[in-house]
Amino acid sequence: MTEVAVGHSIYELKKKIQSLSHELSQMNSTPSKIPELINSANLLRTNETLTTVISKQSEIVKAYENYSKELETMLSKIFEIQMELKDVLKLQTSMLSDSKPSKKKTPEKKKAKK
Repeated sequence: MTEVAVGHSIYELKKKIQSLSHELSQMNSTPSKIPELINSANLLRTNETLTTVISKQSEIVKAYENYSKELETMLSKIFEIQMELKDVLKLQTSMLSDSKPSKKKTPEKKKAKK
């Protein structure tokens, strides 16, 4: 059940990262200058835009941090499963070799042609 939750959370984080990246790309890095407004108004608009951009960038960084943590969790679970599978294979191999009687093959003698 937790494996499904981990996969789902990774998917959700990936969607969030894509959405935030798209929103960030839609923003203009610098707002267009309107000549009618005074310089201080333009600076305020630029400041607001930069604040929004920095906020979105911070959200993306946080989403990537969560995404990488989930991936690390998933990888550690995969490695645990891999080790368990190796142990099962070793056990099965030892059980198979113990259950078979040891048969010694004697080399067949070739008949000499006359």
